[in-house]
Amino acid sequence: MSHADDDNGLPPLPSGEGNARALGDGVIRGANVVPSPPAPPQAGEGSPYSATLPDDTATQALGARLARVLEPGLSIWLSGDLGAGKTTLTRGLLRELGYGGRVKSPTYTLVELYPFSSFNLYHFDLYRFVDQDEWEDAGFREYFNDTSLCLVEWPEKGGALLPGPDVRVDLDILDTGRIAHVQGLTEAGKKCIARLFIP
Repeated sequence: MSHADDDNGLPPLPSGEGNARALGDGVIRGANVVPSPPAPPQAGEGSPYSATLPDDTATQALGARLARVLEPGLSIWLSGDLGAGKTTLTRGLLRELGYGGRVKSPTYTLVELYPFSSFNLYHFDLYRFVDQDEWEDAGFREYFNDTSLCLVEWPEKGGALLPGPDVRVDLDILDTGRIAHVQGLTEAGKKCIARLFIP
């Protein structure tokens, strides 16, 4: 699912010490992540990585980086208050995958399908989800399979109905911009996140 031409699917990071740990308490500028000391845990340990996102461009850049390492079969939870940047990050991810249409949060329809050549991406927004029967009746559970990539906004609204995440992204609003915490929670998720931090 990579659109990059280099060997590891990531754009080159700026030269300097610590670039192998790209998101650790760093600042995303454009498509690059500039780490700040002290160095974070080694990629793949499962500990969350943090990145300051000063604006929407940086938030979309993080989404683009995620698009290069995620694989079908994964479930990604996007958590954060209203306006924290969940849909903005999703927009960057979809743009990197080649989708050129409008990206909006499916607040009322609960899910938006984005079909690609080798997989389907399902973008869920559970902010207004209240009827548990709707989950089963609509067959949403079947969307979580080996040939689909599922992004879920407001996953806490789904409760026990929602399959657990492979990757979790928590977005918090700051006085200026926002901060993202990214964590792999399964072996598959940890492997993808480890690839995110290869320079």
